[in-house]
Amino acid sequence: MKKILVLVLILISGTALYYIGQLNKPAQGHRRGPGTVTVVVAPVILDIFTDKIEALGTTRANESVNITATTTDKVSKINFTDGMIARKGQILVELINDEERADLRSAEANAEQQRRDLIRIRGLVKARTLPTARLDDQKTLDKKARADVQVAQARIRDRQIIAPFDGQLGLRLVSLGALVTPGTVITTLDDLSSIKLDFTVPEGFLATLKVGQAITALSDAYPGKTFDGTVSNIGSRVDPVSRAVTVRALLANKDRKLRPGMLMRVNLIKNQSPSIMIPEEALVTTADHKYVFLVQDGTSVTQQTVVIGRRRPGAIEILKGLEAGQQVVVEGTLKLRQGSKVTLKTSQAKE
Repeated sequence: MKKILVLVLILISGTALYYIGQLNKPAQGHRRGPGTVTVVVAPVILDIFTDKIEALGTTRANESVNITATTTDKVSKINFTDGMIARKGQILVELINDEERADLRSAEANAEQQRRDLIRIRGLVKARTLPTARLDDQKTLDKKARADVQVAQARIRDRQIIAPFDGQLGLRLVSLGALVTPGTVITTLDDLSSIKLDFTVPEGFLATLKVGQAITALSDAYPGKTFDGTVSNIGSRVDPVSRAVTVRALLANKDRKLRPGMLMRVNLIKNQSPSIMIPEEALVTTADHKYVFLVQDGTSVTQQTVVIGRRRPGAIEILKGLEAGQQVVVEGTLKLRQGSKVTLKTSQAKE
């Protein structure tokens, strides 16, 4: 019985030693350094960094006016429709002017008579039939008659409401036969060929503002569309409460999409300079420092400490630590450490 027990123990011990040997053998035979990590890389580039000032602005027409009456009378004729394009000097509304036209005809007739009399008297004076003083009197009467014609014409023009400049008319606010008085608003007129955009900028940026400086503007009314313009004027005063200065820019508006009173987001281009840029995904930040994984010889990476500058969507400016043309890891950084072996994929391949 004891012999059997001893044989069983020997058998169990041998089996255990065999399995332990098998477990240890692969571990010893395959012991090696860290595995190769597949990462996505992107180039370090030299790009133009545009520094911008952001603000909110309100649009205004290049020229804008309320079309009003200058005298009291009833509307006899309306020569425009809502939203019509008007030309400078175009008659928009006429008031009743029967009496004024009659006065004009009378003045013109008198002026014609005085002109004929002047010709006749000049001949008589030349023939020494009349004294020279009579000619002087007739010249005075002739001048007065011509002035009376001009006065009568002016009274008629007062009853003609005209467009002072080219532009787009607004809604008609009077009807045929309506009685208007001086100051009665008939419609509006806006020159929309270009649009003024007024916005405020903190006084700290005054030194960087210049007339002719480029801006871009966006409106929620036209998602994705950018409107380009330039600074046309910088306010002469700083608001003592907000400590900001009003800036006016001019935007081209040939398609007339922009209207007065719209709210726009303004980007004022402050400065443009060449900068070393990397994708923002490449930057690794710890409590102590900021670094990237820089590819070396296409097979391994090293931790490269960097000094960052300005940011823009998707990219970061590098002030120190990298050069254009190098490659940095943008995906897979969590799997890496100093000296890790890598297999490279470009960011384009990832997309």
